[in-house]
Amino acid sequence: MVSPGAQSGDGPSGEGVDATEQSRPVTTWQGWQDFVAAAPPAPPEPDAPPRSREERLAYHSAFVTVRTPTIDTLAKNIRTLMILGRHQHTTARPSLIVTGPAAAGKTTALLHVGRACHLAEAARRDGSTQGRVPVGYVLVPPGATAKTLAGEFARYLGVPVTTRMTRAQITEAVCHTYDRAGVRLVLIDEIHRLNPRTTTGAETADLLKDLTERIGATFVYAGIDVTATPLFGGVRGAQLAGRASLVECGAFPARLGTREPFKELIAGVEAALDLHAHHAGTPPPPRRLSSSAHRRPDRQPHPPHPPSRDHRDRGRHRTHHQNQPRPDPHRPPRRNTPTPQHRHRVPHTPAIDTPRALQPCKTL
Repeated sequence: MVSPGAQSGDGPSGEGVDATEQSRPVTTWQGWQDFVAAAPPAPPEPDAPPRSREERLAYHSAFVTVRTPTIDTLAKNIRTLMILGRHQHTTARPSLIVTGPAAAGKTTALLHVGRACHLAEAARRDGSTQGRVPVGYVLVPPGATAKTLAGEFARYLGVPVTTRMTRAQITEAVCHTYDRAGVRLVLIDEIHRLNPRTTTGAETADLLKDLTERIGATFVYAGIDVTATPLFGGVRGAQLAGRASLVECGAFPARLGTREPFKELIAGVEAALDLHAHHAGTPPPPRRLSSSAHRRPDRQPHPPHPPSRDHRDRGRHRTHHQNQPRPDPHRPPRRNTPTPQHRHRVPHTPAIDTPRALQPCKTL
């Protein structure tokens, strides 16, 4: 197992390793420490000298995380659930489900809140997490089975796993190590990849339920539209969803009580820009576009086809008859004799010999 007290950036010989030379994923404890210890990008100070083009490109590539109502709600709910589950030892602690469409900022919000929890735990211990692992971050692999998901939990803390180990042995080692490391928050991302309706998915759902009962931590699941998937349906899914609260990530509303989230988001992004020829509060005027530019390509109207001559003739007669005034019910019926005005409009129909088999029968 990797020592939780190892500081980020320590190489094998104890010398610092540059982050650009060795990039470790956040799904390992060393990578998570690097993520937490790295200073978040900040906009330049008003009296600071202008940055070079390379520095500004690197800054805008990393960019800043604007605090949104979703992040505030997620942080508040996680803090509340961690307090409620701190003294619960017999059953599974309450959990949280973060759902929403793709590219809605679920992972960004999850990592931001996880970093805040890690720093809060370090502040409680005089700025150090020596010997403690406050937060765990696990990514569900594609086509995950119960054994591979247990291996992801083990990989985060460096628990040695061999191919001969069974799922029960890996789970036992993971639960023992997580409890000894003091993990209090477990973030599970890409949870929509699980399907409890299959055999492997059902076993994986059973593993998650087992881990929530044996690890003394608050579990947070994040995935794409998990409420519309069979993940939290059925008997196994109901066991996970029964103890979970729901936080939805979606479009920012124009108004939320006394706040204007969308306007605050635009103002926050604009304040974080590092441009030479831009002044805050002066966005460029929108360009005028034609009405056809706002239509979707698959909704463009098709040009009308020129009607054939027969269609024009039939339409002319139908229009002529429709424009005639309605007959007066009190007047006697008129003969159905074409008027001289009708004769030049009605096309001449040649006589056709009707076969004897299709002729109407005479009434006996």
